[in-house]
Amino acid sequence: MLHTPLTHPTCQRLAALTLACLLAACGGGGGGSTTSSTGSSTGDSSSSSSGSSTTTTPPPVSVVSVTLSQPRTGDIFTAGTAVPLTAQVRVDGVLASDNTSVQFAAGTGQSSPALTSNGTASTSLSGLTAGRQQVQASATVGGRTGSASQTIYLRPAPAPLQVLVPAYFYPTGTGSTAWSTLTAGAASGPAGQITAILNPSNGIFSSADANIVRAATAFANAGGRLVGYVSSSYGTGTRSLASIQANIDAYLSLYGAGLIKGFFIDEMASQTNRLDFYRTIYSYIKARNPDLLVIGNPGLIPASGYADVADVLVTFEGKGASYADYDPRTTSSDWLYTVQNSRQASLLHNTANCAAMQSALQLAASARYQAGWVYATQLEYEPSTGVGNPWAGMPSYWTAFLQSVRNLNAGQPLPACA
Repeated sequence: MLHTPLTHPTCQRLAALTLACLLAACGGGGGGSTTSSTGSSTGDSSSSSSGSSTTTTPPPVSVVSVTLSQPRTGDIFTAGTAVPLTAQVRVDGVLASDNTSVQFAAGTGQSSPALTSNGTASTSLSGLTAGRQQVQASATVGGRTGSASQTIYLRPAPAPLQVLVPAYFYPTGTGSTAWSTLTAGAASGPAGQITAILNPSNGIFSSADANIVRAATAFANAGGRLVGYVSSSYGTGTRSLASIQANIDAYLSLYGAGLIKGFFIDEMASQTNRLDFYRTIYSYIKARNPDLLVIGNPGLIPASGYADVADVLVTFEGKGASYADYDPRTTSSDWLYTVQNSRQASLLHNTANCAAMQSALQLAASARYQAGWVYATQLEYEPSTGVGNPWAGMPSYWTAFLQSVRNLNAGQPLPACA
């Protein structure tokens, strides 16, 4: 066979073609393929479909927002009961995925985790102590945390309502009718439910009045309780400690320790600089008999230290129409939610009719008002002028008032007003 030398032009072309084919078959050559940022080869379609994978990186989280829908700010619960909590979580405006972890906590240290469903998580906290509490909910997603908080209040478990009557009427004439009405009310209900403030000669006397002894004894025998009225002139010194102590002694010696079960300290101050004055009075009474009840009447919410110088405080005395504005949920007054309702009283006058009286009683019994002792009358007094005497007689709706108190205590509907 005749061999053609490689130097021949035809042979050189054949050799170059053969080399190119061999290189292509082996995948060689610098410009024959490209690779994407994810590592997949585009030079061979069969290789790309079977040998590569794509990884999706989630977008970064910008904002995690948490909303506490339960409880609401200012809600009041009873200490020792479970407080329900509900929070909604959104991630960049979209409801959080199911099973996103949410942490609920309170300022007292209690906490409880929960998981979202449709962006919402719910739980409850138990063991919260009485007083103002801060509850929080928080969630962390993608390294971002959102949180929300609410201020709530817890009060001690409430005791039944009691009645406190300023019996500033003399037991003759129309006063005899008032005392009879008061005594009949005491006989109609549970013993000790009604306490009357005995006020002979504005609390200053040197002998026992026989008419007062007779009326007061009948009231006590009917199941009522009596406390003696003592003015303190707001601790200004207008009335000395010695004169106040003499009043206390006179009640016990002249009207008898068996009849007098405590004292109503009227015109009580509310500022801390008078506390020592009232502490001395309180200690003096308790030294006579630790079972004597001490009711202090600042007529408004005093500094918290006054809880230590009285067994009961009158934290509201005023017109029935003003009672709707009463609200201890302020920084200076919310200490009342740490105190049992049996240590707080409300005295209302200018409460025009039975319906207004019942509305006031419902407020008094509510968690916000926390009153344990209450009284309402339609008799009028104008504080700005000093005109009127709301305690000069019994309310026209006395029977309905007592029945309303008893129905509230029993959880029953209020009686119809005549």
